[in-house]
Amino acid sequence: MGFDPKIEPPDENGDTIYWFAFQDSRLLVSEQAGGADIPRMRNPGDLNIEAVRAQSAGSLNGRACYSAELARSCELPEGLSLQPLRSLWGVLQEDLFWQAGLAFQIMDFDRSHQFCGRCGEATRDNDGERAKVCPRCGLTVYPRISPAIITAITREDKILLARSARFPTALYSVLAGFVEPGETLEECVHREVAEEVGISVKNLRYFGSQSWPFPHSLMVGFTAEHAAGEIRIDEQEIVAAGWFTAEAMPRIPERLSISRRLIDWFLTRQNDSTAGR
Repeated sequence: MGFDPKIEPPDENGDTIYWFAFQDSRLLVSEQAGGADIPRMRNPGDLNIEAVRAQSAGSLNGRACYSAELARSCELPEGLSLQPLRSLWGVLQEDLFWQAGLAFQIMDFDRSHQFCGRCGEATRDNDGERAKVCPRCGLTVYPRISPAIITAITREDKILLARSARFPTALYSVLAGFVEPGETLEECVHREVAEEVGISVKNLRYFGSQSWPFPHSLMVGFTAEHAAGEIRIDEQEIVAAGWFTAEAMPRIPERLSISRRLIDWFLTRQNDSTAGR
């Protein structure tokens, strides 16, 4: 059945409601042997957990889902804990992990738009759509989605990988960056690549996309080929970069994001090429 994004969830049946509850950016989970699960209950109050606000988050496999913002002072019953969402990849079932990402974005949108950004009036939910509307000036706002490009650049039998200044460890990945106002996705690829590593690219091809709830990005993936220039890092966003063969890869991202899918695309292509010789 999968995910149903309807604003209004299906009929609530007993304790079969998923509650994706967050304190700041940490998710409430029930601890299981060797894993974790999303609590199912009729209301967080059933466990004496105080929810500041709650929002419908559609349904998953026919089960109603709610997102919620927890009070910072709430005490958790035994068997429940708060965990950073990223750390739950491979711990939660995959469909629950991505549903949790959606729920976080819904909760964060509700939390961040209690008042109108134009006139300061308290907002209200807009009927029939996921939006906030100001009853005074009529401003309507929707959940923020920030588009970003991410690109695998190849040069013969090598891929360009870089280490971002934001990475806490010596992790290398493909290049990425946010789209600027008035810019197309393709223009963003050319600009980001030129700014970060000083080269130009050609033969852009769309690869795929991924919702990335950290906190509200939409990653749009491309492949491209080196056209001209040698690597010259900007030394601000990028601290190291290089061309890597499939046989000599650095540490790369876990199997979670589209960045790893792009790298795996390159590795598969190289393996197929080697096998065909």
